Amino acid sequence: MCEALIREGVEVMFGLPGGAIMPFYHAMWEYRDKLRHILCRHEQGAGHAAEGYARSTGRIGVCIGTSGPGVTNLVTPIADAMMDSTPLLAICGQVGSHVLGKDAFQETDITGITMPITKHNYLVKRAEDLPYVFKEAIHIATTGRPGPVLIDITKDAMQKSIVPNWDVKLNLPGYKPNYHGNRKQIREALRLLAHSQKPLIIVGNGIIQAKASEELRTFAERMGIPVLTTLHGIGALPENHPLNIGMPGMHGWVHANRAIQECDVLLNIGSRFDDRVTGKAGTFAPHAKVIHVDIDPAEIGKNVKVAVPIVGDARNVLKALLEDMPAQEELAALHSNASDWMEHIREMQDQHQGKQQYVNRAKTRNMTLPPHDVYAELSASLNLRGEYHVVTDVGQHQMWAAQLLDYNHGPRTLITSGGAGTMGFAVPASLGVAVANPDHIVWAICGDGGFQMTNQEMATIMQEKITNIKVAVINNGYLGMVRQWQELFENKRYSGTPLTGPDFVKLAEAYGWKGIRVERSEDVRAAIEEANNTNGPVLIDFRVEREVNVFPMVPQNKSIGEMLITDGD
Repeated sequence: MCEALIREGVEVMFGLPGGAIMPFYHAMWEYRDKLRHILCRHEQGAGHAAEGYARSTGRIGVCIGTSGPGVTNLVTPIADAMMDSTPLLAICGQVGSHVLGKDAFQETDITGITMPITKHNYLVKRAEDLPYVFKEAIHIATTGRPGPVLIDITKDAMQKSIVPNWDVKLNLPGYKPNYHGNRKQIREALRLLAHSQKPLIIVGNGIIQAKASEELRTFAERMGIPVLTTLHGIGALPENHPLNIGMPGMHGWVHANRAIQECDVLLNIGSRFDDRVTGKAGTFAPHAKVIHVDIDPAEIGKNVKVAVPIVGDARNVLKALLEDMPAQEELAALHSNASDWMEHIREMQDQHQGKQQYVNRAKTRNMTLPPHDVYAELSASLNLRGEYHVVTDVGQHQMWAAQLLDYNHGPRTLITSGGAGTMGFAVPASLGVAVANPDHIVWAICGDGGFQMTNQEMATIMQEKITNIKVAVINNGYLGMVRQWQELFENKRYSGTPLTGPDFVKLAEAYGWKGIRVERSEDVRAAIEEANNTNGPVLIDFRVEREVNVFPMVPQNKSIGEMLITDGD
């Protein structure tokens, strides 16, 4: 197993040992100079750390758990990886094959449990099968649309002595991802774009997974078409690029959503039209002919009617679009239309955006620490530094991080849990990001709710002597996003959302971290500078105003054209 991982280029694993997986850990000792094992405090933390490693590098992340509760604790990160197309390998110990199906101690049918949330999974009972299974599993996890693969291995298979056969060739007749889009469809897409009055490009995680940022920039610039980036597409085109008009969707910008509702041709590359982007799907982009580029054919037409489907890798399709692009003189009309169209979008932006505008200033004037002030200082600090990653948990703080931080330094700078919306993601995921990028500063932004789910991985960070992680807790004493919905739609019935916690500064110090508490806006900058200049992990407890809401916001079952803009709407 160790040799198989090394042969596939694996260098780091995150895990927790136990009875059924002990033979693997016994073998690891001999490979400790080639395979770095990071002992996490909980298997969920190990899974999220492997996700962070994978999301920040594009390489496979590896997590390990023992049978029973060990592997069931990996279910949440496996589901998260499935929703966010993250290449993940989960290695699980299983009870001996002679007691399978007999309710042996710590036996759990993990292949059955994870069948709906993995690209593929295996139950291995023979040591002879391991070389092929590992090779195939990593191939499946990292090709096509990436995703999680699980290998469950019985303890007796791990205890058997064999001479492995490494001369194995993959045999996957039913698995042939299409990397090159249909050329006829590509030319039809170009024809629609060239004759449009109000063209728009929306890009998602597929651009980042395919390493297609440069091709995207070149294509958008040559065509002159405005670009929207989804939550997972942030960074695919720098936010200070003149063609980037921001994030659409439930908490996207008003001008971005209205542009979608007005456009006549919409080119979607590597975004799956999820409900947080579309709002009520039947009302999404009502005037547009939709071109959808995705490597997963199951996503095309699933949520939004498509005029031109293109199945392929985002980078290869963009290269083909560039190769078949009409001559510049033929694009003159498009450039003229696109210029007028962009001017119209910017007018809407001037009217509605102003990044601080969506918090009711009359309401916040007397606040000692509005959350927006934290993000303004953090954004300025990060963009001065350049080499950074932001990892967020899920909730209000996540949406503020997407809205209010300026991501001008390329892809993979924002790493967050999107499809599954997993609270507790940020601290362990930041561990994986920091291991993969030791020269970059890594800011984990958490709410006080999600932070209390997985903060035990602070001990892992100390044990591993990781110094480049800084944690910002946006502490408002609530499960904030749920409370916001209760305020706006449930007559302020705050059922199950007021939240207490320990003294986070003392908690940080107990783990050996530096802890800082900030309660006033005028102290934010100094605290962030102190954290950045500290050679070691730092936690800042930002005691923000308790009842500030995230705006804009699309209510449930509403069109993205029907947005709440402030508390007064």
